[in-house]
Amino acid sequence: MASQIPASDVTSDDKLWAALAYVLTPLVPIILLLLEDKKNRPFIRAHNAQALVWGIVYFVIAGITAPIFLLGCLIGPLCFILCLFWAYKTYQGEYVNIPVITDFVKNQGWA
Repeated sequence: MASQIPASDVTSDDKLWAALAYVLTPLVPIILLLLEDKKNRPFIRAHNAQALVWGIVYFVIAGITAPIFLLGCLIGPLCFILCLFWAYKTYQGEYVNIPVITDFVKNQGWA
């Protein structure tokens, strides 16, 4: 995803909230939807929508793989490591492209 807004419009506060949205998904994205000054920031809005959808997908995957012990033990940490990677990229001021989720969020008009 190419930068959609100028880098000068992205503050360090925006980067922090967007990164936290990935690490503490889906709790922080829901909180950000309730904060009027945060949900209207373009950088936060783009990442928040993706993080919220990812959080829902993550819990569905975890719920399906949890009964299968070995699979659940592998998928959970791998998904969390992905969240940490996306949070790092976000904190660097980059837009993250999650293959299916990014397209879904854009098509819905959430980002």
